Amino acid sequence: MTSDPRLHDSPAAPARGGWAARPDTRLGAGLRIVLPAIWLGLLIGISLLEAPLKFQAPGITIPLGLGIGRLVFTAMNAVEVVLALVLLFATLRAGVGTVQRGLTWALTAVLLIKVAGIRPLLNRRTDMVLAGVDDGGSSWHYLYIAADGLLIVGLVVLLVVAVRASVRPHGTAQA
Repeated sequence: MTSDPRLHDSPAAPARGGWAARPDTRLGAGLRIVLPAIWLGLLIGISLLEAPLKFQAPGITIPLGLGIGRLVFTAMNAVEVVLALVLLFATLRAGVGTVQRGLTWALTAVLLIKVAGIRPLLNRRTDMVLAGVDDGGSSWHYLYIAADGLLIVGLVVLLVVAVRASVRPHGTAQA
């Protein structure tokens, strides 16, 4: 009984090209499906549900809501970065299609802009609101929401591509 060499991380894989030249594994294929699904669920749960609902809770003031939001979004962004890094690592294997790889890099770039570019500006606005210098409301929130929207759409597309690639019959090219 023979098995498809693309499914196993064979120690006999060629050393030329490094670890990225090794054949794909079931673990890698699984990670390319599970990680975007977790990331998508995180974004939907926090950005679409928790963030708008917290301000409707009885007794929540603007400063309290902003403080909670800062903690929650800092934690969420840290988890997103870890998910993106592991996902990038899982796409750097031989046999992973260029569409899947390109989508992963694009999503990581959007995340980087969101975390390193937009979040610090939002944090400064939050500091000003908490200090009573600003009344809140910022166009930076709309950019953050747009980045999350891009991530949500991109993750859905990435999931479709990853699932299609994983169920493709052996011997056919991947996207």
